[in-house]
Amino acid sequence: MNRIKVVVTGAAGQIGYSLIPRLVDGHTFGDKIVDLTMVEIPQVVDKLEGLVMELEDSYFPNLGEVKYTSNFEEAAKDGDWFLLVGSIPRGIVYEGKKIEERSDLLKINGGIFVEQGQAIGEFGNPNAKILVVGNPANTNAMIGKNAAGVDTQTWLAMTMLDSSRAKSVLANKTGHNVSDIKNMIIWGNHSPTMYPDIENAMIDDKSISTMVNDMDWVENTFLPKVQQRGKAVIDARGASSATSAAKAALDTVIACENPTEGGNCFSAAIASDGSYDVPEGLMCGFPLICLNDGSIEIKRDLVLSEFARNKFNISIKELESEREAVKHLLK
Repeated sequence: MNRIKVVVTGAAGQIGYSLIPRLVDGHTFGDKIVDLTMVEIPQVVDKLEGLVMELEDSYFPNLGEVKYTSNFEEAAKDGDWFLLVGSIPRGIVYEGKKIEERSDLLKINGGIFVEQGQAIGEFGNPNAKILVVGNPANTNAMIGKNAAGVDTQTWLAMTMLDSSRAKSVLANKTGHNVSDIKNMIIWGNHSPTMYPDIENAMIDDKSISTMVNDMDWVENTFLPKVQQRGKAVIDARGASSATSAAKAALDTVIACENPTEGGNCFSAAIASDGSYDVPEGLMCGFPLICLNDGSIEIKRDLVLSEFARNKFNISIKELESEREAVKHLLK
């Protein structure tokens, strides 16, 4: 039976608690045995002993070797999948200040991803896939990919949660099930500037924008609801998304482990190769497809309306400004 090594940072957090058991339940990686290494900061790493006990007590036939550590270099050795969940999130108090601005997140988290990227580049599987969940995810992923310096490794930032949120809104609006919605693309940054694309999203091969046929609703209800959903969750529960973020991370892994069905795509951010006129190197949300050999490519045959292009450009400019803010971390 095939084995796969999965490394998860921030493993003692709320997302980790929802995410980790489902990595080994036989659904995410099929029949592969999952060797799991969980990583935490030294102050809380001992809490993972209890999670190891729970995993052992849960009868997961696909659970392989389980380790936990605060040493990321040690954890990274031969890793096939890295789920980089750990980061300082919005909404918490850090050094006496409530962290709400992206600039604060960039400053605090950027250095973490330089170190993790270097370790993944040096010690990880040369064909590893890396999903950055910790915010600001796009720019953290760009920093990590740059530090790793291994072109055969695939770095992604998670926009699947935004895609799932958009599907939920559109399913309610059209009276369909979320599973009926295809090609739900998040263009740009995982931030309030993201553009959830209703024009290329499809139900039964029809554009959902033509089904809804209400641009006032699109611009003043749909877009803000998806773009601001993260803040709404924080306001409602006093903490950032955990269960839904874990599910989105799993859905991204599954999308990257299985060939994409014809005509569909999934949403994540990947380093731009110039597609759709996005500056090369920006970690940008695109429509992606997984090929039969497991490689991930941008779906390049979509058309953006003037409305969509204008919205997308706002997010591209934000990504460029974030790159400028962290240029001292890029070699």
